[in-house]
Amino acid sequence: MMTLPKLIHNSKIIITAVLALVLTACSSGPNVRSDQAPDVNLGNYQTFSFVSDLATDRAGYTTLVTQHFKNAITAELTARGYRFVESDPQLLVNFNSNVATRSDTRSVPTTSYHYGYYHYRRGIVYAGFPVYSNEVTTVHYKVGTVNIDIIDAEKRQLVWEGIAEGTLKQKDLEQPREAAARTVGLIFEQFPVSGS
Repeated sequence: MMTLPKLIHNSKIIITAVLALVLTACSSGPNVRSDQAPDVNLGNYQTFSFVSDLATDRAGYTTLVTQHFKNAITAELTARGYRFVESDPQLLVNFNSNVATRSDTRSVPTTSYHYGYYHYRRGIVYAGFPVYSNEVTTVHYKVGTVNIDIIDAEKRQLVWEGIAEGTLKQKDLEQPREAAARTVGLIFEQFPVSGS
């Protein structure tokens, strides 16, 4: 028979393990996916530029978010052998970012112990019994989505698209330039190797 202190200790271990799994699932990186036009070889292009009205710009001016993403995308495409040009590009790039607040209700099993005192013929018997319940909490968090479109400038046709969606950490909100560079880097990990 398991003693009361051992039972309490085992319950704490189980609860700690469940919380660790929940926190690990929340801290995983963004979900990244991409798609490419089947009949297009991105190795046939050499130059790129950005569309004139980027989706992250508002009210007729270039936002800081736009500047961060343009710098990160330019670095990724340049590293892959493409060259930025002001006019007559072969590829046009558009991108968008969106932040939404979401809520999750999470339930974690808990155990508490209640003690009863029973008179039994000679003396008192102390009995502890577990009470099982669920601790329910609501968690609010921000989810960011970034999509990057690569367009054949002449045909005005989307030839590649990369999308990342994930939970934003406080650090991402405090350091948007670094967060943009990390996210763009993850998206471009799925960009086809030149010539494929």
